[in-house]
Amino acid sequence: MGIVGAALVAVWAKGLITETGKVLLDREMDLPVVEAIRRAVEAGGPAGETQVVDLHVWRVGKQVYSCAMAVITRDHALTPERVRARLASHPEVVHSTIEVHHCPGHRMTVPAAAGFAGPAPGGPAE
Repeated sequence: MGIVGAALVAVWAKGLITETGKVLLDREMDLPVVEAIRRAVEAGGPAGETQVVDLHVWRVGKQVYSCAMAVITRDHALTPERVRARLASHPEVVHSTIEVHHCPGHRMTVPAAAGFAGPAPGGPAE
């Protein structure tokens, strides 16, 4: 009976390690919901005006996600609340932490505070 119990615990432990490993290693970033979140935030204004420069998504339940993002924009009216409104089309995102950096001028540059330096990846050229 002890061997059966040990086998049951081993199978359970393997499943637990597999599931938690996905979260700990950011493997959730491969899911289609990540690109859908990015598109929803960037599509809210004129093309190239807003860019998501840092995005992390975690699964917090079955088909339920939390995200943290840094956004740079030329739209001075864009606030974290407005970004959340853009995310409203994705009810699977139940929590979001949003950092907005306003970038005046013609070329958007990722702020050093976001852990990046230089022009935004894929940003518009001068």
